[in-house]
Amino acid sequence: MDGDPAGMNLSQQSSSSMEVKEDMDTKSESEHQPSKDALIDISFCGSTPLLWKVSDMKRCRSVGVIGALVGSLARQPRQNVRLGRPLELLQEEALLLEDTNTAAASLQPQDCGDEERHSEAVRQYEAGLESSYKEQCALALEDKKTVLRRIMNEKENGTDNSGNAIRDRLNALDQAFRFPWPAMAVQLCTARAGFSHCPEERSFHSTDWPMPRDERLNTRFCVYRDLRNKGFYLTSAGKFGGDFLVYPGDPLRFHAHFIALCISMDEELPLCDILAIARLGSNVKKTVLLCSPRNRSETGKHESVEGDVVYSSLQWSSML
Repeated sequence: MDGDPAGMNLSQQSSSSMEVKEDMDTKSESEHQPSKDALIDISFCGSTPLLWKVSDMKRCRSVGVIGALVGSLARQPRQNVRLGRPLELLQEEALLLEDTNTAAASLQPQDCGDEERHSEAVRQYEAGLESSYKEQCALALEDKKTVLRRIMNEKENGTDNSGNAIRDRLNALDQAFRFPWPAMAVQLCTARAGFSHCPEERSFHSTDWPMPRDERLNTRFCVYRDLRNKGFYLTSAGKFGGDFLVYPGDPLRFHAHFIALCISMDEELPLCDILAIARLGSNVKKTVLLCSPRNRSETGKHESVEGDVVYSSLQWSSML
């Protein structure tokens, strides 16, 4: 049978265009998805590890690292109910990412020793703040004048004779108005933070990790790593009197079941402290875990294996 050549060409063109569109969609999706081999950029404010990139936050969440948002929202900067970037990590969370070769420290340009360039950036930032302050002063003064004019018009239209006093306030506002510096809104350029590190920084040695390592941190990290290997999710438990809150799954879906208290094997703990943490755990319906890593001399191995941490659970029974 003879077909319509024009119709066949049209169908071929439409099918080819659909294939091109599918290829472009697939390409765009692959571009937006971060590579699994890419390292997570961890920025440091002193010894506090921070994450700025959304892709890094998603990867951390996928491996069970929770963290806590500590930044302000751009549209609602003067509230602390809902927070945004950066994501602050526990020191144990950052050490686990570094230990599993998932993350690397991101050195900022000012860390490279270029004092002159850093000083120039500080001067430009301070000049920008001064310019922004003057602009906001003018805007605040104009808003104040607008309010006084509106009140003065309302007084003049009514029977009240206080419109003259408001007019005097309006005339003297240029000299009497003061805009406090703490009331100035400051723009946080979070979109430009979290620069990717140089290729040579991928070989960042653990001995140069910008985080203090002491016996207390090592104890907490051994417990954190062991519980994460067992599939638990952990967050900070400072307000519960412990070291970690232990969740059976993602904290967005589960309540914490345990309060982990990390102590070394040779550490002496007063009985009153044990009773206090046990009663607190009972009041918040959680089980207290005393977590003590074994000494390396006891295990005979330098690396941690399953069973390196001894767990003891406490529950307050209120029996006399």
